[in-house]
Amino acid sequence: MREAAFVKQNKDKWAVFENALSNRTELPPDKLSDLYIEITDHLSYAKTFYAGSNTEFYLNGLATQAHQKIYRTKKESKNRIVGFWKTEFPTMYFNHQRELLIAFLVFVFFTMVGVFSAANEGDFVRSILGDSYINMTLQNIENDDPMAVYKKMGEFNMFLGITINNIRVALMAFAYGVLLGIGTLFVLLQNGIILGSFQYFFYEKGLFWESARTIWIHGTIEISVIIIAGSAGLVLANGMLFPGTYTRLESFKRGVKNGLKILVSTLPFFVIAGLLEGFVTRHTEMPDTLAIFIILASFVLICFYYVIYPRLLNNQKGRQSAKSEL
Repeated sequence: MREAAFVKQNKDKWAVFENALSNRTELPPDKLSDLYIEITDHLSYAKTFYAGSNTEFYLNGLATQAHQKIYRTKKESKNRIVGFWKTEFPTMYFNHQRELLIAFLVFVFFTMVGVFSAANEGDFVRSILGDSYINMTLQNIENDDPMAVYKKMGEFNMFLGITINNIRVALMAFAYGVLLGIGTLFVLLQNGIILGSFQYFFYEKGLFWESARTIWIHGTIEISVIIIAGSAGLVLANGMLFPGTYTRLESFKRGVKNGLKILVSTLPFFVIAGLLEGFVTRHTEMPDTLAIFIILASFVLICFYYVIYPRLLNNQKGRQSAKSEL
């Protein structure tokens, strides 16, 4: 191919890439990456067939500029983790508030099912929580220490065991989304019924307040992030069932990617819940005001990060876009 024809065929792509490098236009990362690969291919071609030409010098300059920008950006990778929790995840999660709402409503519904069943079926609580747990708790109630179960293990061992188990449940809630969401709904059903039965058991024994103030010290975050992990499974299922304008495979990939981001976001909160259960919940003698403060602070933290903060970021992004159009 003659040099003039080569330039005419590709100059528009080069101009788009050059404008993106100079921040005059903005391109999606995938498109920018594809163009960079294409530019380097064109440079190799020019070196072979148009050595020493202006075309070679131009493409070499363009590739060099891109290379420098890439490696300058790499220096910022230390902030990648902070950036994920600060902007990347909340911005993405704004688009999945519907899945969060569905997961929340499903969990609340089956918690009520657990309460109703425990109230109307004498053996229901034993069938859900197991004879050994019920017998142990009844013995603890007789010993005037109904929450003694949280004191049986050492602090660190309890923290580690609880955290690992909660992460396992979250992984199941996400991974079972591949069963068209039915598996995720089953995990939410299971945990909702357990919670409802558990709380009704203590209510029936006249210990509702004592159990609630103790259990929800760690349970506020623990239960919340299990619901959030359920939303990750629903995001995965949604990618499979409703591809929209994407191919089904591409939609599935996006569902997996976004679902994994949601799952990763819960890990610090599971650690916090484990620390609270292992080191704080066991202190049943703490004043009610302190217990209520921990519960409310946990609730505000979860609501802010997963509901309010994504909306604030989206509104800020909308205002910035509006300004750029003026």
